[in-house]
Amino acid sequence: MKLDGSIAAVVTGGASGLGEGTARALAAKGVRVALFDLNAERGEQVAKEIGGVFCSVDVTDDASVAAAFAKARAAHGQERLTVNCAGIATGQKTVSRKKDTGEIKAHDMAQFERTVRVNLFGTFRVASQSAAGMVTLDPMEDGERGAIINTASVAAQDGQIGQAAYSASKGGVYAMTLPMARDLMSEGVRVNTILPGIMWTPMMAGMDQKVQDALAAMIPFPKRLGTPADYAALALHLAENTYINGECIRLDGAIRLAPR
Repeated sequence: MKLDGSIAAVVTGGASGLGEGTARALAAKGVRVALFDLNAERGEQVAKEIGGVFCSVDVTDDASVAAAFAKARAAHGQERLTVNCAGIATGQKTVSRKKDTGEIKAHDMAQFERTVRVNLFGTFRVASQSAAGMVTLDPMEDGERGAIINTASVAAQDGQIGQAAYSASKGGVYAMTLPMARDLMSEGVRVNTILPGIMWTPMMAGMDQKVQDALAAMIPFPKRLGTPADYAALALHLAENTYINGECIRLDGAIRLAPR
């Protein structure tokens, strides 16, 4: 897929972090970008800066996602590229003990379900609705009609203590990549997934510099946190390289997460 003004794209989680970085990189190529996010104030600002359109969306709700696609398509036409970056990070052990009393507590199932609902169900909901539109388009070079890029995490493969819910949600995104690509192979729509490692995000920026330095020191090479620009560069390559399909790629500086 050649990324230029003829291409419309949707980026979820586009108001910050990896999504914002990807939206800006796509816009710099001339792509017409729609930002899907809950943060309307920041989303509108980024959309204005890149000449895109902001769509307020809750990825856990069918109607909200459908309305966002309707707005994006009215502004830019049917998207050929969707990049799913929306997600949440949660942490809780399967069973925990209170330090002061020794009281044993099972995992909060509401938190587990919400994590999966946003990260896994939300990703699939957006991808499925997007693909349903992509398959109506005329094919381009190699018969391609569109491409979907999902975001999992290295925690899908080496989750740490307290990441059962998060790893399950991202592991689902990882696992569904190949079957989704196979589902859509006859329609000319590709599906790939990026597994980011320890990335610099707005949340990370609020941490003490010593903590950031310690995290960076854990990474084999290069010894720094990943950036939205690193993610965007890979996302753009996955969009442009038609022969990459059904693949999950770690973006992590060769780190393998320790238990804690």
